[in-house]
Amino acid sequence: MKEANKILLLGDPRLYEVSKEVLKGELGAVESIAKDLHESLMAFREQYGRGRAIAAPQIGIMKRVIYMNIDKPVVLINPEFTYKSPEMIELWDDCFSFPDLLVKVKRHKECRLKFKDLEWHDCQWDLKGDFSELLQHEYDHLDGILAIDKAIDKRSIVMYSQKRFIDFAR
Repeated sequence: MKEANKILLLGDPRLYEVSKEVLKGELGAVESIAKDLHESLMAFREQYGRGRAIAAPQIGIMKRVIYMNIDKPVVLINPEFTYKSPEMIELWDDCFSFPDLLVKVKRHKECRLKFKDLEWHDCQWDLKGDFSELLQHEYDHLDGILAIDKAIDKRSIVMYSQKRFIDFAR
């Protein structure tokens, strides 16, 4: 992986910084950021066999940009939650910034996210289940919050290699 888009790891103080909003005049730079995020995500997938989305702060770019690639690439600029359901779900979360850990967290079961796309159009998604938890995780990165900050309790952090001991049904 190129040094320019090396993923920051747990302990790097930049992971705890709040990212700055993207201004319309910076839209051209977002395409370059998206390319770096894409390369970082693909390199992570190649190495670990997983990964769906990544936030710009994870590669040291302190801008409010999320890149997601599940069926196709999507760039979310200045995302903002306009609704979070009161109903919560518990899940084991993983992160590019600490790839050898799983963290049990609570997240909102449903949420609504508004954002700008690469053409500066207003977009809105109603999210449920996997997509809801995924984008809450990535959004937290924009505010300098890591999944370990949201661990349910002191036994809610385990090594990824030990996931066979985890009861995922609980």
